[in-house]
Amino acid sequence: DVASPPLLFDLPHDGSTIPAIAIGSKTGNLFLLNRVTGKPIFGVEERPVPKSDTPGEEASPTQPFPVKPAPLTAQTITVNAFGINDADRQWCQAEISQLRTTGIFTPPSVQGTLVIPGNIGGMNWGGMAYDPQNHLLVLPNNHLASEVKLIPRADLENVRNSRGRKLDGDWEIGEQRGTPYAMMRRILISHSGVPCTPPPWSTLIAVDTVTGEKKWEVPFGSRTPGTHTGSLSLGGPIIAASGLVFVAGTLDPAIYAFDIKTGNQLWRGELPTTARSTPITFRGPDGKQYLVVSAGGHGIPGMAPLGDYVVAFSL
Repeated sequence: DVASPPLLFDLPHDGSTIPAIAIGSKTGNLFLLNRVTGKPIFGVEERPVPKSDTPGEEASPTQPFPVKPAPLTAQTITVNAFGINDADRQWCQAEISQLRTTGIFTPPSVQGTLVIPGNIGGMNWGGMAYDPQNHLLVLPNNHLASEVKLIPRADLENVRNSRGRKLDGDWEIGEQRGTPYAMMRRILISHSGVPCTPPPWSTLIAVDTVTGEKKWEVPFGSRTPGTHTGSLSLGGPIIAASGLVFVAGTLDPAIYAFDIKTGNQLWRGELPTTARSTPITFRGPDGKQYLVVSAGGHGIPGMAPLGDYVVAFSL
């Protein structure tokens, strides 16, 4: 699911300049290509991926993976399920143990499939920003798992009539009309409201486009003020010429500034609600530089309320 927009940039390489394009997806894979020829800058490999166990469905036996950069988020669970107490950990472990857990690109199944990264990413629609001085791509990345189950078409009416579109407040149904199966999914969150994957649940990452390596990675946002757990992020960054990265989009009502070279958080500006958007910057007729972001909320029950704010800061 390539939800984020591609980014065009010029990359110094072996004494020349490559007209490049960066393409990220919810899988956590970031592809760097020559935008004129389509040739991968660091290589792309077709690798075997899990088969479908759904009758009548044949999934592709391979999927493309970039050689560099390495995946920007976990694509399988390699540690025990996370929880803030024993009850949460036991619930998460029991839920995960019932699912197909064979890694990235495991197809949805009637049994239920663990999808990591989940349906919000990895990289979401906010995309990334490029710093031409340091040749860095900066992007937010989510680290949350989802559970996806297929519902045989004959069973859909019973499920829908008994529970509606939302199931138990967590499950969401997609009817997928014209196919043999409907779909139900949820983010794997324990009864305490904490994800089953270990924190940080979102990070801000800088990738060195010259080497293809990760330059730095820092937790981004928090569900609880004063913590560094990271939070769901649905907004893109911008980079000012001064070397400041401005980004919002988390579940906390705030906009942040980070140091482009180190990833250190330098500033946090409070907002009236959360910003599910990418900020802009401009110079006003008074000669001042302004930073503007739309704060409209995420629409998640129990979180910051919906709103219609446009908030401006002066630099």
